Amino acid sequence: LIHLCAWFEAVFSTQTSLRTCLEDCMEALDLFLNNHFNESLDKLQPRSKESMYHALIYATVLEMQAMMTFQHEDLVSAGNTMKSAQEVCQRFRKRSGSLASRAAGDELTEEELHAEACYAECLLQRAALTFLQDENMVSFIKGGIKVRNSYLIYKELHSFIRSHSSFKGPNHKHLEGGVAFGIGAFNLTLSLFPPRILKVLEFAGFSGDKEYGLSQLYEGATSHNLRSMLCALLLLCYYTFLCFILGNSHTPSLVLNSNHALLKKELVCVQAVALFEDGCKAQQAWKQFHHMCYWELMWCFTFKRHWKMAYFYADLLSQESRWSKVMYVYMKAAYLSMLPEGEARPFGEDEVELFRQVPTFKQKIAGKSPPTEKFAIRKARRYRASNPVRLPVPVLEMMYMWNGFSMISKRPELTEGILETLLEAERTLQAAPDNEYTLDDSCLILLLKGLCLKNQGRMQAAEECFNKKKLKFDHYLVPNSLLELGLLYVDTGRREQAIKLLQKANGNSQVCSSTVRKTLSQGWQPQRYVFTTFRLH
Repeated sequence: LIHLCAWFEAVFSTQTSLRTCLEDCMEALDLFLNNHFNESLDKLQPRSKESMYHALIYATVLEMQAMMTFQHEDLVSAGNTMKSAQEVCQRFRKRSGSLASRAAGDELTEEELHAEACYAECLLQRAALTFLQDENMVSFIKGGIKVRNSYLIYKELHSFIRSHSSFKGPNHKHLEGGVAFGIGAFNLTLSLFPPRILKVLEFAGFSGDKEYGLSQLYEGATSHNLRSMLCALLLLCYYTFLCFILGNSHTPSLVLNSNHALLKKELVCVQAVALFEDGCKAQQAWKQFHHMCYWELMWCFTFKRHWKMAYFYADLLSQESRWSKVMYVYMKAAYLSMLPEGEARPFGEDEVELFRQVPTFKQKIAGKSPPTEKFAIRKARRYRASNPVRLPVPVLEMMYMWNGFSMISKRPELTEGILETLLEAERTLQAAPDNEYTLDDSCLILLLKGLCLKNQGRMQAAEECFNKKKLKFDHYLVPNSLLELGLLYVDTGRREQAIKLLQKANGNSQVCSSTVRKTLSQGWQPQRYVFTTFRLH
């Protein structure tokens, strides 16, 4: 009886301690999400060596900061802190047995199950830092091993809590939220990979089911648990950012209805500018959050053709942010090139010199150069010549890379303004003497004109623009013209023709037509980003 009482006391003490830690960490997260960053860290740090949740959240906040600053020393420091957090989690894990075994699983305490979830999250975040810190293949392999181990733990945890429905401690909702976050994030992220890469990953044991991933994240977001806010943020990031960037602009009615006012404001550039400026004013502790607002403000002014204002934000980013110097300097040069030749340039900068600087800022993430940086460097090559031929509409071309024409499709006045700029560029090109780039530049303008005409509902005129395909340098325009023509056929009900064009655009005769049919039947558009970035040579 004494031993039994002692056991119950130990279990109750553990549950109480775990609940206290979770409540404490939720308060710290609330502080963080309300811009009280230092207070949040001060609340977490004292117990980061003894509590797995304090250690995990403390390391997570530092990792977020490191990813925003992109400073090597911050990344190293965050990596060391996350490694320490993983060691703390390890102390709470079961020393033997596997979740895949019911016999071993039945012996796991609630605390040990939570330790598994925290350990998997630490592994995943350490992998992300590994990819960012080093460019060599060894680091890439090490990061890949961490990702796989994390995924296997999440997978086993998910199966375990589904099959052991009766095993539910008082803090079970937090465990379910952690597993939903991990499984949801894995499935959603992997589903965004190109099909041929996804097949290899699935062969290696990974799962890339987008709908299931979204459903798991929704479950995690709608339950009151430690990761609910993280699940909600990931869903918002996907629906309000990634869907538009990747061309998958199909958003569930649930999201549209619940965020109608927000989405309506985002579609009006004036209101969007005010909201992003308010975001910059909300806090001054972590300037890196401003950079996300600067990036969006840059595009808002791009859509409105306010080139100098857009240049201003690109300049701020080039000075303050380390995320993509190539992109920021390229955009600065691009905005200056859109100004009339006789007009004074801000700060006395010269677009030709800026274009020539672009390749010097090249970087690699996980051993690879980001596709958008590859594209910017490829386009800037033209300015290496002593007497370079200027790019006709570099801003609008990059706007297409980021799916900007789809973003303005519901704003007729913005589309009309962009079309005016393209028509002016076309007249300038026709009046100039022919050169080796003339045909490519003409085809680019036709492609972008076609997108504007499609936005205006002038389908026949748009189709004529997309049918030009004779090129010398910018070979990516061929598959992208086929892609846009295919999407136009989808919009006009010519699905069979669309399927053939999309297969041709992909440049792979092995692509199964049933895959394309399934994609179209689900209302999703093929990703412009994928077609563009793999065809730069």
